[in-house]
Parts: sequence; C-alpha cells; structure tokens
Amino acid sequence: MSDVAGKTFVVVGARGGLGREIASQLSVRGASVIGTSRSASTLADMAGFTSRQIALDLQNRQSVADFIDDLASGPVGIDGLVLAAGVVAFGPAAETRPETLAQLMTVNATAQLEIVAGLASTLANSGDGVIVTLSGKVAEIPTAGIAAYSASKSALYAFSVAAGRELRRANVRWVDARPGHTETGLASRAVAGTAPDFGAGLTPSAVAIRIVDAILNDEKDLPSSAFDGI
Repeated sequence: MSDVAGKTFVVVGARGGLGREIASQLSVRGASVIGTSRSASTLADMAGFTSRQIALDLQNRQSVADFIDDLASGPVGIDGLVLAAGVVAFGPAAETRPETLAQLMTVNATAQLEIVAGLASTLANSGDGVIVTLSGKVAEIPTAGIAAYSASKSALYAFSVAAGRELRRANVRWVDARPGHTETGLASRAVAGTAPDFGAGLTPSAVAIRIVDAILNDEKDLPSSAFDGI
C-alpha cells in the first residue's frame, strides 16, 4: 500500500494518546478515518482528524457486535484497521484481582480479535487490506510487575502471528507493532496499581509516524528494535 490517499481506515481508540496520532497521520496523508471512542460524549473531540466517529466500548459485547455489523454492512469499504485501544494494570501477579484480569484480557485481546474476525472479509474485499495491532515490547519480554498486562498483550501478538499467515491468502497484511514504553499517558490511567518510574519513553508522534510508514512500505512486522532511535 504505497499510498493511503482515498483509502478508508478504522482506528479503534482514536481518542487515545497513540490512536489520535496515528489517525491524524493517516488523515494528513489523505485517508478517510473512522475513529472510535469509548464514550459517545467524547466523539466530538475527534472531529478534526476523523471523517466519522463511532462510540465503541470494548468491554460491552453488544457494543462490539453493533460496531462490527455497522462497518461490515455499510456502503463504504474498509482498507485498513488499526487497533490502538488498551488498558494497563500494575502490581504483583498474586495480587491481581479476577475482574482486573478479565478487563485486561477483554480490552487488550479478546474484543480486538473479535473485531478482526468480524471485519476480515470486508478487509479482504479491499484487495490490499491491512491490520495494525499494538502488542508492545511486553509481548516480546513479559515483565514482572505487569504479568497480567504482559499476558493480554502476548495473547494479541500470538494471534496476530498465526492469523496473519492465514489472512495473507486473502491479500490482507497484518502488522504487529511492539514499541517500548511510550508517553501516551496510559500508565497514569491504570485500572489497578501504580506505575513504576519507567523513565522517559518514546514520543507518540514518532511511534505513529513509524507505524504509518510501515503501512505505506508494505512492512509485515514491527518488533521493538524497529523503534530504536526514533
């Protein structure tokens, strides 16, 4: 996909720190961007860099099902799907509450994989479709203190590797991005626990540009090393 101009991209989590940057980069380069936010009251915040805004709560099965039905049956095709939503939790594995684990797995893995399955045929119709997921460096190096978060991201990564091989036959490319700690503000909004001092992280704009460049350059994987020096 050497050019995104005139293409339609869906960015799940377009109101978030990294999702906003990716959606903005795609929009600047001429793509039509459909963005999602968990709350309908915040959709207007995305009007400047998206052509359409949809409320989507990844923890609500009906919301996910309605979202898939809306896009799969709509008159506009989809060329790209970027899954940039996520939640994080900190603390010892032995102290992780069941509801926290369930939330992490649902938002970071299960609901996102359901969206991929539901929109795979729509992306295949593009003839040059692309899926982008953000499993992060923790999928490569599961980390003590964020074991449950690491597990949810590792699940997303494993699915991307296996399903990506299948989807290539339908001309759908799956790019999983695994940047290290990025200054999106997510750590300050943890659903449990308190973030340690990670030190200075990558800037969301630099990570977003690297990801959009990968879309344009037909790259098939973005390991953590792909973000070195940005």
